[in-house]
Amino acid sequence: MAELDELDAAILAVLQADARTTNRDVAASVGIAPTTALERTRSLRDRGVIVGASLDLDLAEIGRPVQALVAVRIRPPSRKVIEAFRDWVTGLPETLGAFVTTGDQDFILHVAVPDNDALYAFVIDKLTSRPEIADVRTSVVYEHLRRKAVAPVGVRRRR
Repeated sequence: MAELDELDAAILAVLQADARTTNRDVAASVGIAPTTALERTRSLRDRGVIVGASLDLDLAEIGRPVQALVAVRIRPPSRKVIEAFRDWVTGLPETLGAFVTTGDQDFILHVAVPDNDALYAFVIDKLTSRPEIADVRTSVVYEHLRRKAVAPVGVRRRR
């Protein structure tokens, strides 16, 4: 785990709110010089704390208003079979995310599709047609709420 201080945490909070924030605005938001903000942000990237930036889209506006969580059980549950399925399913355009899990299910997929017919086709035509799929359970998502900013733990106080 990376060692972070209060300034690192403040910079992370600003950038998580809007990854497009300019360095000058980051500096102003946390009360430091732009050169310090740039050095700190670069250090956070170099240490692997910041690994990228993403763009949030309104799924309905891009033609994918129906979201679902699809729980999948794989048989046989071998590394080779699970990794092959993981690689295949994450390459599908419907798949937004995939969790490899323990318990009754091997995967929980987050998918977004145009309508219920497309969801049915995804589950029946794409998933259940594969021989390694032992079971599929689908739950339609009514509302997707996400935390956009995650505060680090173990932040040390600045001196």
